[in-house]
Amino acid sequence: MYMLTLIPPAKADFNDCLAFSEILSMVMPLVELKNSKLYLHCHQVANYAVSIAAKMRLPREEIERIRGAALLHDIGHLTVPNAILSKIPYLSSREMSTYKNHCNAGSSMLENIPSCQDIIPYIRYHHERWDGKGYPKRLKGVNIPLGARIIAVANYYDRFINPCTEHWVKTKNEAVKELCDHAGTAFDPDVIKAFIEALG
Repeated sequence: MYMLTLIPPAKADFNDCLAFSEILSMVMPLVELKNSKLYLHCHQVANYAVSIAAKMRLPREEIERIRGAALLHDIGHLTVPNAILSKIPYLSSREMSTYKNHCNAGSSMLENIPSCQDIIPYIRYHHERWDGKGYPKRLKGVNIPLGARIIAVANYYDRFINPCTEHWVKTKNEAVKELCDHAGTAFDPDVIKAFIEALG
């Protein structure tokens, strides 16, 4: 499969490499071209993730890292055929394998860019589960980077509130109940608590 990799300009040293804002200006239009709903989803997830991180009183620099990672968390979808994305959640085993690879694909796109190194783990592990049953590495509990745990909750919530298919539509209360039901299994209970407090 063709792998899109973003590579800094040749002969650039660390200080000359692309700034993160430039990466966003390059990548987000590609996401929008791929799927306008996905583009909006990425922005919504970033908004929710920032709210959670702020409620957890994380340092400003870390909140910015989480915001950036949340904006780019699904860039790996650029490598997934639209025919597969349009069928979610009704995928065959082979299609699901292709879809699940978007976490690794997205992080691989950024691996040569110094300004993105801190956010790569958040992108790679945003589908890990608190109980260790997620992917791609089956990380468990606090072994999952906090930024990835925060994005996971924001991502799950937005998929229900602003779904990619009409079959997934839920109310805010229904989505919050779903999150609470998965606290301690799929998601970090502390992150869920912060998010519910942030939602008000």
